[in-house]
Amino acid sequence: MSSLTRTGVIWLALGLLSACSSLMDTDKVNYKSDGTAKIVPLDIPPDLTQLARDTRYTVPGGSVLASNMSAPQAAALPTTAVKQINDVSLERDGRQRWLVVNRPAEAVWPIAQAFWKENGFTYTVEQEQLGLLETEWAENRAKIPQDFIRRTLGKVFNGLYSSGTRDKFRTRLERNNAGGVEIYVTHRGMSEEYTDASKTRTMWQATPSDPELEAEFLSRLMVKLGVSAEQTKSILASKTTTTASMAIVNSGGTSTLTLPDSFDVAWRRVGLALDRTGFTVEDRDRAKGIYFVRYVDTAEKEEKGFLTKLFSASTPEAGPVKYQIRVASNQAQTQVTVHTATGETTGNAPIAARILKLLSDDLR
Repeated sequence: MSSLTRTGVIWLALGLLSACSSLMDTDKVNYKSDGTAKIVPLDIPPDLTQLARDTRYTVPGGSVLASNMSAPQAAALPTTAVKQINDVSLERDGRQRWLVVNRPAEAVWPIAQAFWKENGFTYTVEQEQLGLLETEWAENRAKIPQDFIRRTLGKVFNGLYSSGTRDKFRTRLERNNAGGVEIYVTHRGMSEEYTDASKTRTMWQATPSDPELEAEFLSRLMVKLGVSAEQTKSILASKTTTTASMAIVNSGGTSTLTLPDSFDVAWRRVGLALDRTGFTVEDRDRAKGIYFVRYVDTAEKEEKGFLTKLFSASTPEAGPVKYQIRVASNQAQTQVTVHTATGETTGNAPIAARILKLLSDDLR
């Protein structure tokens, strides 16, 4: 067979592959693979790594866990609101969205658990007791430009092209007073960026959370819970409420984040902000208004300067530190403060200011 003939046969085969691939659904998200690709650990900053869980950690004074709360059968909710279909409704506060499902947590958990697996994800955290699911970093292959070459070769050699981005999602289920469940989905992103002008080395950098991705998976989860795709679209099209301003103040020697919200609203907003900004939430006690978290403070290390780093090169890296994030109602406002693991106030220490700044940046 001549070289020209062989070339013609190759291009004909590629054309047939292209025709087949053009029939595939070009969805906005696609985290599924052929199941043969191995997960490659990302070289990411220490404050974004998945922190090890200490199962021996005990919260002082005890806490209220999802498994310890009673789950009575709730009465059927009214279905006249546009935002609600059957026993599933979408709630909004600014850019934040969450689902309210009028079913026991025991009935909702397996649905949420299966949902992410069906969408191509694996789990790094899967704790029914805390109502927490967190996925592994995954690539949205729908972001890869689908020109002729990439569309054809990509079908033959899966993983040949990369979008240069990775996503992970955290799903949190909390029981409400009506016996149902509130479901929160938060996104964290990474992108591969060059670290030098010659473009020879890259590093994974954190990117802002994507509210549209969160909304997309909330809508898909609504369908999984029994709402039709058409009904989901009408619910998502409802208007968004606006959120008032907030401020970080130093009152009585203590840094405080003041939110113009009731306790219930502020508790929800702070929880979502903690999920988005990468804190490890080990436990939560809504009755006392406390989130028990772990946090890696990289800012302090960066402030030491070059000489300090040079002479302390052998010093081991500091690990995550445990804190309490307290949410307390104060008349028409709610105040958020940072405390040590044992409950002492951190005052106006730099670490408290940095944590509150991280939360306020996400809450805006």
